[in-house]
Amino acid sequence: MTRAGVMGVRLTAALAWIARHGRYALVAGLLAGALLPGLAQAMRGAIAPLIVALLFLAVLRLGSEGLRAGAAGLHRAVGLTLGMQFVLPLLAAGTFAAAGVAQHPLAMGAVLILAAAPVTGSPNLALLVGADPAPALRQLVLGTALLPLTVVPVFALMPAFGETAAVLGLALRLLAVIVLAGGAALLLRSRLPAGPDATRDRTAVIDGVSALLLGLVVIGLMSAIGPALRAAPGLLAVTLAACFALNLPLQVLACRLAARRNPRAAPAIGITAGNRNAALFLSVLPAATVDDLLLFIGCFQIPMYLTPLLLNGWYRRIAADATSR
Repeated sequence: MTRAGVMGVRLTAALAWIARHGRYALVAGLLAGALLPGLAQAMRGAIAPLIVALLFLAVLRLGSEGLRAGAAGLHRAVGLTLGMQFVLPLLAAGTFAAAGVAQHPLAMGAVLILAAAPVTGSPNLALLVGADPAPALRQLVLGTALLPLTVVPVFALMPAFGETAAVLGLALRLLAVIVLAGGAALLLRSRLPAGPDATRDRTAVIDGVSALLLGLVVIGLMSAIGPALRAAPGLLAVTLAACFALNLPLQVLACRLAARRNPRAAPAIGITAGNRNAALFLSVLPAATVDDLLLFIGCFQIPMYLTPLLLNGWYRRIAADATSR
C-alpha cells in the first residue's frame, strides 16, 4: 500500500473513532465556549457556514434512498410540524399573557423556542444517538418550509417580537440554503463509489467530520454564556434550569407519543421537537428584545447539544426496540 493509502486508512480509522465518541465532542465544545469567551466570539462568524456544511454531510450520508425512506408518512409529518410550531407556541403565548408575564424574558424565550423550526443539526444529533436521521431531515425541511405560515400568529400575540415580514424572508432564504446544500450533496453522492466497503468507510468519515463540526458550532453558540457566568451566575442558573425544563421533557414526551405509531422515527421526532433553531430569529427581532433573549437562547444550546449525552440511553433503547420489531 502506498504512503497516501496508509494515511487514508489511518484518517478513516481516526474519524470512525471520533464518530463513536461524537457526543463528547459536543461537551468539549460547550466547555470551550463557556470558559474561553474570546474563542466563542471568534467562532460566531463561522456558525452559518458550519451549519450548511453539516446539512450537506447529513444528506450526503443519507443519499436519495434514505431521503425517500424518511419521506414516508408525510401527511402525519405536516400535522406534527403544525402541532409543534403552531399549536404549542400559541398555547404558551396565551398562557403567559393570561398570567401577565408575557414580557418576561423566560416567557418570551420559551415562546420563541416553540415557534422555531428544528435546529439545522437535527439529523446529525440523531446520528449521534444511533437513530435514523432521515425523519429528522424531513421535519427540518417541513418546519422551515411552513415557518412563514406558522410564525405569523405567534408574533401577532407577542408584540415584543416586532414585525413578521423580516422573519418570512429569513425563513425562505434558509429553505433555499437547505435545498441547495441538499441538492449538491445528492449530486456528489451519485458520483461516489458504491459497494459495502466504500459505503462503510464513507459513513465513518462523514460521521466523524460531522461530530467535529458540531463541536465547533457549539463553541460559537456559547458566546453569551461566558460573560453571564462571571457577571450574573444566579440569573444564568435560573435561565439554564428553565431551558432544561423546556427542552428535555419535550423531547421525551414527543418521542413517547411518536413511538406508538412509528417507533423507527420516534428518536428523530423527539430530537426535532425539543431542539429548535431560535437563533434564526435573532437577526430580525428588535434590538431590545434580542438583549433580553440572548442569554436564554445561549443557555438553550446546552441541553440541546448535551442531548446525545443525556438522552443517549433513552434514544438508543427506542431505536433498538424499533429495529427488533
